[in-house]
Formats: sequence, structure tokens, C-alpha cells
Amino acid sequence: MRVLVPVDGSAPAEAAFDRTLKLFDDAEIVALYVMDPVDGSTAWGPGIGDEWLSAAEERAGSVLEATAEAAEAAGRDVRTESTIGRPAQEIVEYAQEHDIDHVVIGSHGRDGLSRVLLGSVAETVVRRAPVPVTVARRTEPE
Repeated sequence: MRVLVPVDGSAPAEAAFDRTLKLFDDAEIVALYVMDPVDGSTAWGPGIGDEWLSAAEERAGSVLEATAEAAEAAGRDVRTESTIGRPAQEIVEYAQEHDIDHVVIGSHGRDGLSRVLLGSVAETVVRRAPVPVTVARRTEPE
């Protein structure tokens, strides 16, 4: 079995990864970091793309390294991958194209207006993924 866990360094993503280690003890685990060029925190202009990519790759490397260290501490192996694009779309496409059997994704657990305004990567993945999805909800207030 191959399990995909999207990671981004957030507490919900870390909770999803921890849950994956516990629930899928015999699975091959793939941690995926999606670099989102449209995350709203970047002001675009000449030369900004290279700066953004460099910073995004550095962040991805840091998060994936921490994920690999957490797996090693638990006595597990993890394959790490990164890609560029819209997170929900990239997660679904990765699952389709890489023989993934299950996705475990973290969620901030927002509801109401904040979910409508902010959207929900987890919700989109649940609706569009070609495989079962487990959502690990945030249990502590932010």
C-alpha cells in the first residue's frame, strides 16, 4: 500500500503525518510538499519569479527534511517529493499518476464563512481524489 501525505509545516499537516505513521504501519509513505505560486503572499513583478522559486524550494526542503527526520525517529522510511502548483490540484494529480492507494491530509477545521472565503484544500481533495482520503482535523485552537 502507498499512502500520500501532503505536508506544509503546519500543525494539521504534522498531525496527519503522525496519524499516517500510526495507522499505516506497513505502507510506503510519500510526503508531498506543494509550492503554491498563487498563495497570496507574493507581490509579482520583474525578477520576482526567481526569488519566489528559490524561497519556495528552500521552504520545501526544510519541511521535507523535518518530515524525514520525524519518520526516522519513528523507525519508518518516507519518500519525499515536491511540486509547484495549486495544492489541491497537485495532490489529486499526484495520487492519480503515482499509484497512490490512500491520502491522509490535515485540515484546520475551519467552518462557516472562513471556509467559504479561504477555501479548503482538504475538502477539494476529498471530493476529487481517486482514492480514499482520511482527514486529520486540527484539535487545538490556533
